[in-house]
Amino acid sequence: MSEYRIHHDVDQLLSLLHVRGGDGAEGYIDLLQKHRTPYVTTTVSSHSAKVKLAEFSKTPEDFLRKYEELKSKNVRILDPLVYLLSKFCEDKEMLQSLQQNAKERAESSANTTSTTTTSYSLPQTSTKMSMQELDELRKKLGNVTASSTAPLPAEVTRKMLRDKHNKKNPTQPNPVFPNWVYDRPALLGDFIISPTPPGDPPVPIGTLPMATQELALVEDLLFVLIGVDGRDITAQPVLGRQNRSFIVDSTLDMSIKELVNRILPVASYYSTITRFIEEKSSFEYGQVNHALTAAMRTLMKEYLILVTQLEHLQRQGLLSLQKLWFYIQPTMRTMEILACIASSVDKGECMGGLTLSLLHDRTFNFTGDSQAQELCLYLTKAASVPYFEILEKWVYRGIIKDPYSEFMVEEHELQKEKIQEDYNDKYWDQRYTIVQHRIPSFLQKMADKILSTGKYLNVVRECGRDVTCPDAKEVLYTLKERAYVEQIEKAYNYASKVLLDFLMEEKELVSRLRSIKHYFLMDKGDFFVHFMDLTEEELKKPVDDIVPPRLEALLELALRMSTANTDPFKDDLKIDLMPHDVITQLLRVLAIETKQERSIINADSTDAGLSGLEAFSFDYIVKWPLSLIINRKALTRYQMLFRHIFYCKHVERLLCNVWISNKDFRKYALQSAKWISTAFALRQRMLNFVQNIQYYMMFEVMEPTWHIMETNLKTASNIDDVLCHHTSFLDNCLKDCMLTNPELLRIFSKLMSVCVMFTNCMQRFTQSMRLEHQETRDRPATQSTPAEEAEKKRVTTKLLAEHVDALQSDAGFEATISKFDSNFSTLLLDLLDKLSIYSTNDCEHSMISIIYRLDFNGFYTERLEKMAIERSQKAAV
Repeated sequence: MSEYRIHHDVDQLLSLLHVRGGDGAEGYIDLLQKHRTPYVTTTVSSHSAKVKLAEFSKTPEDFLRKYEELKSKNVRILDPLVYLLSKFCEDKEMLQSLQQNAKERAESSANTTSTTTTSYSLPQTSTKMSMQELDELRKKLGNVTASSTAPLPAEVTRKMLRDKHNKKNPTQPNPVFPNWVYDRPALLGDFIISPTPPGDPPVPIGTLPMATQELALVEDLLFVLIGVDGRDITAQPVLGRQNRSFIVDSTLDMSIKELVNRILPVASYYSTITRFIEEKSSFEYGQVNHALTAAMRTLMKEYLILVTQLEHLQRQGLLSLQKLWFYIQPTMRTMEILACIASSVDKGECMGGLTLSLLHDRTFNFTGDSQAQELCLYLTKAASVPYFEILEKWVYRGIIKDPYSEFMVEEHELQKEKIQEDYNDKYWDQRYTIVQHRIPSFLQKMADKILSTGKYLNVVRECGRDVTCPDAKEVLYTLKERAYVEQIEKAYNYASKVLLDFLMEEKELVSRLRSIKHYFLMDKGDFFVHFMDLTEEELKKPVDDIVPPRLEALLELALRMSTANTDPFKDDLKIDLMPHDVITQLLRVLAIETKQERSIINADSTDAGLSGLEAFSFDYIVKWPLSLIINRKALTRYQMLFRHIFYCKHVERLLCNVWISNKDFRKYALQSAKWISTAFALRQRMLNFVQNIQYYMMFEVMEPTWHIMETNLKTASNIDDVLCHHTSFLDNCLKDCMLTNPELLRIFSKLMSVCVMFTNCMQRFTQSMRLEHQETRDRPATQSTPAEEAEKKRVTTKLLAEHVDALQSDAGFEATISKFDSNFSTLLLDLLDKLSIYSTNDCEHSMISIIYRLDFNGFYTERLEKMAIERSQKAAV
């Protein structure tokens, strides 16, 4: 059981018990994972658990009756459940907790009912109900209760199954027997219950001599054994799945009657088997049941031959009641087993894999009884033929042809094109799925390999190539499971190799991944420098003002004029202007498969005032079948990483531009140069921070993780391993780049914002100083017209008013630089402190290298230690 399945089951259990508070499901998962032990059901353990529960129950007879009913329906989890409940009985604390919980739930339910229901009062009657009327009412209520629990009529069941199939396969309707097959009871071979014909009442058989009684009873028994009522032995009507019972003339001699009652169970078995064959041989019940009824019909022919031979002896006067009992005994065991199997299949409403599981279990349960085991083995082999035919097509060719929904693998209508449209598409996981209750118990261990084998071959078939396993052999049921297990493993190995070679060699999967790495993980440095130089002005515009074809043209130019021109897949790279910033995109990815997913997707997807730099991303065209690996979910992860690094590159360029602009400060006559050195030092600290973060992400996270993935791909044996390694690579990159931790990402985002605001402030101040200096320098040299002079003055005044006067009004530019310094230092210390906590508590050791890089000379060590002491003091309080 996977961790996700355990989480789901625990969460559902807490919901059913109405448990609130505490740590929720997460608080119990670790305990379950550490203390769980594999439970193997044995006859001894299940029997002792059943006895223990029966002793604990207030109504042991009802408990045992229900247990036997579920056992007859072949409920697989019955014995493990009984074993678990028996353990509950031993734990007094657990029992008290469950009783208290049940009491609280009952009180809560009563309160809810009292507030939401309306009370009604019965009208008073002037007369009392008589005893006769009371008995009639009791009978009617009993009939209603019996009808509510009785099985549906066969016609209704067949119609439901037929409608279910036609809904799933509208183009392939089920074949149907004509109505006269069911309307003529004489064709069924079972007893026809008809009223007693008019005439003189028969002479009581008890008044006849013993020899005459025996001859009459032998004749009656031969009729009853083939489903026809006798004169003195008549069949009772049956309701639903009841066993047939008989009425024997009460005047019959006791010795003869005792021998007759020994033989009558065979007639009851015959009735049960005949009704089962006639019902389950219909097409609606599937091919497995149809094959089982055909095998039973063959065995019933041998039984009818025996009865015919006995009739021949009876006509010759050579058959006595004792001889009939002697001849029928070998057949009695066979009929009992067939009737028991028929009843279990009928009660459990078994089809397909369920029927095979029941037959397989019966075969193993008869170990030690060679004749009974041989009989069950014959039935299981016959019934498994159509199932194994479906299995062979699936594991040898990747084709599923299951007209009656019996096979363990179910196909769903999903389009592979959606892999590139929706990042939450689950084509690989949901196109073909395992249906647990259809898995035969003898194929349970191989279910996952069977599913994967057909999926692998189906992918290759979807690409237009016909594949057939060269080791294809007929799969036959046998008690030695290793025989068909080896065949399935051979088919699995072949399918894995075919698909893996197809993707790796013909479709060049690794080369495709390298191409994506060049662009999304910024592997081609010269291409990005050239591209950012070309698109810098365009990306500064609001996203609504950007012309995508222009960006595409600039991308094409950058690709052709850099080393990326040698990439054979460069034409698959496209521009994508996202409708949201990187933080929103992160939330969308983190919300996949959560309750918040729908609300986030349906929310307003366009951020107000989004710039081109914030919305810019790359996209990549991937065609089938590579889209199985590089699907929309994977591309979304790549986009997250790219946008994160791209924005860091942008901030680095801004800081470098400030460094270039700061050279002009030497030309200006400023009253005080103290704030200049503070600004220069702050700019250098910011640049050091951004560059070290980039180096860490690209050379300490992505490159080593990429090499690990490449090594793993070389040793991958199937496509699931490739998917796992690729997903693990992306997940590790996202985690180590702080993109899966909202707290770290929020601090990092604020740091980037402070850097951008600082660069904007410095650029505007530099521009205003440059304009002021230019105005002072050019005033005596040239004589401008009054209009030009006024325009220059207006622009200069505007810039100075916006960027200088505003700062001077807030205690001057020096105070503003000091405020930027304070904000940046506070946020950086907060980031380092959080990284220290996560690297220590959550074992994220890779993140600690960021601290070593940014605090290489111990500048922040003292402050971090002080913050750690304060945090421990707060925790102690």
